[in-house]
Amino acid sequence: MNKTVIELQNIKRNFQVGNETVHALRGVSFNITEGEFVTIMGASGSGKSTLLNTLGCLDTPTSGEYLLDGVAVRSMSKSQRAILRNRKIGFVFQNYNLLAKTTALENVELPLMYNSSVSASERRKRAIDALDAVGLSDRLEHKSNQMSGGQMQRVAIARALVNRPAVILADEATGNLDTRTSSEILVLFQKLYAEGRTIIFVTHNPVIAQYSSRNIRLRDGHVIEDKINNEILSAAKALAELPRNADD
Repeated sequence: MNKTVIELQNIKRNFQVGNETVHALRGVSFNITEGEFVTIMGASGSGKSTLLNTLGCLDTPTSGEYLLDGVAVRSMSKSQRAILRNRKIGFVFQNYNLLAKTTALENVELPLMYNSSVSASERRKRAIDALDAVGLSDRLEHKSNQMSGGQMQRVAIARALVNRPAVILADEATGNLDTRTSSEILVLFQKLYAEGRTIIFVTHNPVIAQYSSRNIRLRDGHVIEDKINNEILSAAKALAELPRNADD
């Protein structure tokens, strides 16, 4: 049996807005095991962004317990969460979040700069390996303004991989890409899933759910659906069937 990587126990998150208390998460509970490809979906106001921030150790719940790879998060200090986040989570963002005027290699090396146990030579080697894994071994010295949106997202995925994280957390990772490039990125995510990576893909797009192994849906701070996808579509097949000019 695969080990549990994410464990949420009755997570609640409240925000005070003026005199009103907003209940963004209302008792969310689920586990994610190693090697799952999970989509988390929900409309605006469903609690999806709050859950993303919780899973990414960017925020802590008002109550309940969150265990990331066996480590209890809620009682940690901000600096402790930052270290855990750097060691255990690889982030992929909609807007790539690459450093401007910096090469692909330097962008991918960045998370390892905060890990003193990794030498400069090992850092470079791991960054090169990560870029090779996403098909960019010929773009090591290219800067952001020399790459397409799809290439920049591949750099972002390589950066997420370089720390060998317990979880890859993707936030609308295809949201800024055209149809063909989105399909290419989904092919890459399915490849990572086939290799045993644990992926959480937060999205508003229900189409993405067809390519993952499990779908969790939120509404008004509650989990209203949590189901296994028994008929995972092939992103590679979908890409092959696209007309050459598919871009929307």
